[in-house]
Amino acid sequence: MYDFLVIGGGAAGFFAAINVKNKVPGLKVAILEKQGKVLQKVKVSGGGRCNVTNTVSDPAELARNYPRGEDFLREAFALFSAEDTRHWFRERGVALKTEKDGRVFPVSDSSQTIIDCFMKEARGVDLFLHCRVEKITRSEAGWEILTADGKAYSTHNLMIATGSDARVWSTLEELGLAISEAVPSLFTFNIPDPQLTALQGISFNEAEVYVRNIRPPLKQRGPLLITHWGLSGPAILKLSAWGAYSLKAAGYAFEVEVNWLAQRPRPDLEQELKRNFSENPKKNIRMLPVSGLSQRFWTYICDRSGISEFQKGAESGKKQIAGLLENLTAAKFSVNGKSTFKEEFVTAGGVSLAEISHDHFASHRHPGLYLGGEVLDIDAVTGGFNFQAAWTAGWLISEHIFRKYSI
Repeated sequence: MYDFLVIGGGAAGFFAAINVKNKVPGLKVAILEKQGKVLQKVKVSGGGRCNVTNTVSDPAELARNYPRGEDFLREAFALFSAEDTRHWFRERGVALKTEKDGRVFPVSDSSQTIIDCFMKEARGVDLFLHCRVEKITRSEAGWEILTADGKAYSTHNLMIATGSDARVWSTLEELGLAISEAVPSLFTFNIPDPQLTALQGISFNEAEVYVRNIRPPLKQRGPLLITHWGLSGPAILKLSAWGAYSLKAAGYAFEVEVNWLAQRPRPDLEQELKRNFSENPKKNIRMLPVSGLSQRFWTYICDRSGISEFQKGAESGKKQIAGLLENLTAAKFSVNGKSTFKEEFVTAGGVSLAEISHDHFASHRHPGLYLGGEVLDIDAVTGGFNFQAAWTAGWLISEHIFRKYSI
């Protein structure tokens, strides 16, 4: 019989288990993981560097990065914030650094640093791999777990941190928990436009992306990247997160409008175009890029705007300037499908937050049942925020277990 058992060896479950063991060393603690390895999302996060959290520490400001879970997490973050996370890692010898956009990484730039820290902290925690859970039942003593290989485990306190595992979700529904449909959250846009995708690798520091033909309309602002399949970057990922359900309802087929130069007011751009052309009347328009745009991208804008190869500055008029402005600030594309953002697949949906307490992530219905990570209806934009929700859940669960056994 275990005192605390976790199903799922990801960020939230692992963090809860090691903190429970640290706070109450005498407890029997275990993790059941269906794969052959634990912490796989930690491994691939941030391109293998592991974006552990963000510098945003104010609970309300931090919670605004969660399309689903903002109100719930505002209170939870008041109890364990991003600042607390940074302190936890530094106390254990993990040197951290902050990048310009607020993302926090280990100084080593290797996710293995975080995994090594966790494995060191996990001494005394029983870890069972290749252990797929088939059945979860409530018993007088606590919980009974049956795995696919016929083994049975008993525990007084159970944490479920399995992400969007359909089998476990079905079990949770059988236990009477309300669950929202799982849909992809962070994804990029497929745009079958060879002229656009030929520009792969070109990026913009401040773009605005607008989806008009869905309800409600969506708009996001931030860095943007052209890829070999379409569009990516923080602006797209934020939009995909906030529009997870409406974009799925549209079948991932919709129109998107892009302002490549969102930091420049349109009247200023118009004046720059007119000034460039009037000051260079004999020069080809294609050789007069505006606002620091690369020659390759400016040629693309000229092609879309109907500017001929030999058209001079002196030959530009209202029609040409209007076309250039349209394609610089409101270029329209047809999106047809999505692509997973690297290996960092995130889903919206999961167990309703109304089912659990914000201060210790315990079920209201079932004493001794805890939930954390992506099994909950919580998801965030990129920037270390999904991990922060996992760390907060794991820590608060460990605090509740500590209080249980310290009375």
